[in-house]
Amino acid sequence: MIGRCTHVVDCRETSGMGKGGSLAQRGTFAECGTDVCAVAMSPGRRHITKPVCEITFGLRESNVLTSTVVLNAGAGVPHDAPASGGTLFGITEKEIDQLNNFKLLVIHLGGVANHIIYKARLILRNVNKPCVIICESPVDCEDFAKIGVKTSKVMPADEDIKTQGTIKDIVTGVIRGETISQEKLDEIIRKVKLALGDA
Repeated sequence: MIGRCTHVVDCRETSGMGKGGSLAQRGTFAECGTDVCAVAMSPGRRHITKPVCEITFGLRESNVLTSTVVLNAGAGVPHDAPASGGTLFGITEKEIDQLNNFKLLVIHLGGVANHIIYKARLILRNVNKPCVIICESPVDCEDFAKIGVKTSKVMPADEDIKTQGTIKDIVTGVIRGETISQEKLDEIIRKVKLALGDA
């Protein structure tokens, strides 16, 4: 085959929001193969899912079949996070079933370090899959391991493990609502392929 590679994407449970190119709404499940699933938070004023679309495009261009899930309750923080209040973050049984069908998750989180680590813990507590975390804050494996999240570089003590899934890698400095730089996109593609064992 020469040139372009065509991917069929079965997209959108609901119509787009019409903000910045018709963003996918909460509850969207866009299916494209079973290798990688990009997990996006619910879109809103603070949660602009723009980089998620660019990330999935970039991965598909690199021949990594990437599906997308936009969480129904992806805003706010989990109930067990310190100083939680306001909007509660959660994951539904249907979303857990969807995510369990993939080899690797690419979870796009926000800019508040405390929110990022607890959201990742809640997802990985329910889904036994490896993942790559993409976020804005400069977090590392140490931060996740401290609250019982299994990571490839730092492992909590056996009695402190609170997740089934494991963080394979982290990409920081990806800003919500901003166009992602080619350098960051290349880093994500490289780390995703490594986590899949393709690199």
